Amino acid sequence: MTEHQVVIVGAGPTGLMLAGELKLAGIDVVIIERRANQHVDGSRARGLHSRAVEVLDQRGIADRFISEGQQHPSVGFGGISLDISDFPTRHNYLLALLQSKFEPILADWVGELGVPIIRSREVTSFTQDDSGVTIEVSDGQSLRADYLVGCDGGRSLIRKIAGIDFPGLDASISYIIAEVKMDKEPEFGTRPEGGGIGKAADGESIGVVVGEKVVKHADEPSMDELREALISTYGTDFGLRSINWISRFSDATRQAASYRNGRVLLAGDAAHIHPPQGGQGLGTSIQDAVNLGWKLAQVVNKTSPESLLDSYYAERYPVSARVLQNTRAQIVLSKPDGQHAALREIMAELLGMDEPRKYIVGMLSGLDIHYDLGEGHPLLGRRMPDLDLQIADGPTRVFSLLHDAKAVLLNLGEADGFDISAWSIRVRLVTATYEGTWELPVLGEVTSPSAVLIRPDGYVAWTGHVADPELPQVLTTWFGVATPA
Repeated sequence: MTEHQVVIVGAGPTGLMLAGELKLAGIDVVIIERRANQHVDGSRARGLHSRAVEVLDQRGIADRFISEGQQHPSVGFGGISLDISDFPTRHNYLLALLQSKFEPILADWVGELGVPIIRSREVTSFTQDDSGVTIEVSDGQSLRADYLVGCDGGRSLIRKIAGIDFPGLDASISYIIAEVKMDKEPEFGTRPEGGGIGKAADGESIGVVVGEKVVKHADEPSMDELREALISTYGTDFGLRSINWISRFSDATRQAASYRNGRVLLAGDAAHIHPPQGGQGLGTSIQDAVNLGWKLAQVVNKTSPESLLDSYYAERYPVSARVLQNTRAQIVLSKPDGQHAALREIMAELLGMDEPRKYIVGMLSGLDIHYDLGEGHPLLGRRMPDLDLQIADGPTRVFSLLHDAKAVLLNLGEADGFDISAWSIRVRLVTATYEGTWELPVLGEVTSPSAVLIRPDGYVAWTGHVADPELPQVLTTWFGVATPA
């Protein structure tokens, strides 16, 4: 039996990102993936919002993705375009990048880190006990792991075997999305009832989004089903002759009742599904991975108690629940009848005002995420801005300090300060100066703190002064008990 500290099921964006985070923390991690390679049939995700690009920037790999995508200065909410170009971030845009391009780039990074991927295999069953999880694989192999993480999508087998409920709303509409070749020139443009036809990204194929009469489906759509939907909507299939890729989506929304059962955890679509409106799925899943990764690593390494994993659910469940809520709202706004058009016009007027626009853009982009870490400075529980700092070695950025996925105690006060040696394996002390204002998305300018404790996921765990007596307890809470140097 082969043993690993963590086994991840699924080499999609969530599983890959989580594997990278764990490997940076020195964890022995392996991914089990049913696909033979990183090829993506279709592109369920089509872009990255600002916070997702920031997360990649925190690991020093954002440029790999930015160079392959297109930057757009606005985001969409229920068909209403909203400007994001004035937001206080280096990445104040929507990065248009198909998942079919995103995944291979991320997989290359994970490969560089040395994470093995067991391909063309599936998990068939698993059992867990007090010390670990025994995993059975479709080739007859058995694996043993301290923890198992299901990143295996909305139909997650891991979630089902773990017995975790997946409550929510069933689909009321269903669409087929495909990239095809046709003999006849189709009718380009959107449809009043939703969907439409246009040129695909390669400039030669045709992109199709078309509604279906039947809402519930057990399998991926076929060419015959696409042909039937085209004829029903357009009266012809335009000489449909081949399919590059095909998939379907609906307005179903579901969220796991828990993100953990013992030594089995869920992340990404395995924990939550929602309609694609607003393009928030990929960014939400990536942030699941970076929130869980460093916490799971510390528990596996026995530097933190298992209770640290409770904060994963406590922090990420409300964020995903909010995504489910706003996608449902966007479905309503997008309905083509006259009454919903009136609602959309009123919403467009409201979102033309500065404060409502910033509120919605902050939500869609993920820049306004606020983990409930108690009362304190406005930074507490929010993502750390990527400030331009001056340190002893010269100029640097906050995100550059996070490339190795290690926590940072940023001291902006007196040069001589806190002795970090008892936590130095897990936390890096950086003394720096910063000339400028502190501005947070939606909130605006905030007062400058003397010191900031930045978690590996880029969120602020504490602000104050390095001489404050509560700092050692905060470090213990998040990064384990002090270890004598």
